[in-house]
Amino acid sequence: MNSFVDLLISLPELFLVLTAMGMMVAGVYTSAGKAYTLISNAAVLSLFGAIGLVLFAKTGTTLAFNDLFINDGFAQYIKIILLLAAALVILIGDRAVRKIKIAHFEYPILIIFATIGMMLMVSANDLMSLYVGLELQSLALYVVAALNRDSLRSSEAGLKYFVLGALSSGMLLYGCSLIYGYAGTTSFTGLETAVAGASNISLGLLTGLVFLIVGLAFKVAAVPFHMWTPDVYEGAPTPVTAFFAAAPKVASMALFVRITMGPFQGMADQWQQIIIVLSILSMVLAALAAISQTNIKRLMAYSSIGHAGYALIGLGAGTKQGTTAILIYLAIYIVMVIGTFACILCMKRKGNSVEQINDLAGLGKSHPAIAAALLLFMFSMAGIPPLAGFFGKLYIFLAAIEAELYSLAVIGVLSSVVGSFYYLRIVKVMYFDNLSDELDSVTGKRISVIISLCALTILLFFLSPSLLVDSASTAASVLFEK
Repeated sequence: MNSFVDLLISLPELFLVLTAMGMMVAGVYTSAGKAYTLISNAAVLSLFGAIGLVLFAKTGTTLAFNDLFINDGFAQYIKIILLLAAALVILIGDRAVRKIKIAHFEYPILIIFATIGMMLMVSANDLMSLYVGLELQSLALYVVAALNRDSLRSSEAGLKYFVLGALSSGMLLYGCSLIYGYAGTTSFTGLETAVAGASNISLGLLTGLVFLIVGLAFKVAAVPFHMWTPDVYEGAPTPVTAFFAAAPKVASMALFVRITMGPFQGMADQWQQIIIVLSILSMVLAALAAISQTNIKRLMAYSSIGHAGYALIGLGAGTKQGTTAILIYLAIYIVMVIGTFACILCMKRKGNSVEQINDLAGLGKSHPAIAAALLLFMFSMAGIPPLAGFFGKLYIFLAAIEAELYSLAVIGVLSSVVGSFYYLRIVKVMYFDNLSDELDSVTGKRISVIISLCALTILLFFLSPSLLVDSASTAASVLFEK
């Protein structure tokens, strides 16, 4: 009976596992010309089906598999974002993966397995289940990064990500072993009790937490553990880069929140200092390093590093308002980044992808709709009101001010101002530089619809922000109910 209840609690993950295995079998027995179309469509449907299962799941906090797995409002909120991001990435990348000849049926299946790993990460209630989810995600991502075997840059990206990812996983695992050695348990509930009941935090436990934070900082690409990001973003196929910039970033940040606000909330005085330093370094380096970038994918890599820094401000606050601000920020970030990469995927010249910023010259005249959408996404990422990105940063900075982290808020605002330069430079190139060779005509109803929906969401968010704010506040409150 307990096993049946466990399966019901983890039904979205179980559904995706079974559908992914079914798609593997179907892909093998389907002709090569039809396999990718069949499997990609099935993958999108299964991801939306999983969203339905998450939405209609039992509310409240439930535990499964001997308390290794937790399903609560926080996990459900993040899972919906992850599943939606994965489905949209498959949809916007359909034409691109066919063009660069990586339209293998394994691609959408790998995306699903990576998504399952992320869902397990945000539902982890134990250091062991945390590591299993993290590795399931990482192993799938290593493969998709190097999926374009005919490209030297793609192979290099996959290898770099694998080597540095293995290093970070080793550090995280070493941290977990130290935590277990000094706390005597790997359960989040047990760790919370051990930390709260300790009169003095042992140096060994603190060292283990530092190693754990380092491993997670690599996954969110926080400085100084960001070194893999620009090369992997540039070298990986653009649809894969879009996935990297969206879902794994959100899942890793959610896991960061789950750990610090859960079992180690009693050690906030110790880990807050580390988080604040990571946040400042990420914001400042991203704002300065992105200025010299000429490749739009590398620019987006530094942009993602900067956004990780802004999200870490909310974590550094260590409050419910800070956690709520992170959840709002992550939801808005997903819409901005998927919309931006959808625009990038539309940019082709003579059938070849355009990745240099200067190649966008005259886009405002040749393709006004795409240019207008990209302008909205760039303004939103820069934090210009009344677009959604402004509200994301506003809630983050307000949380820092409420926690009396005034210096951190000021540095965040200044970094945002400096970072606006490279976003506005793209707008300047599109509208004010002379028209170079005209880009190909944009085709594809799917990608056009997704760009339109993302742009409208960013533009009209200010009309009813309470829909997202209330959902984020409800999800964040779960972590503070004791």
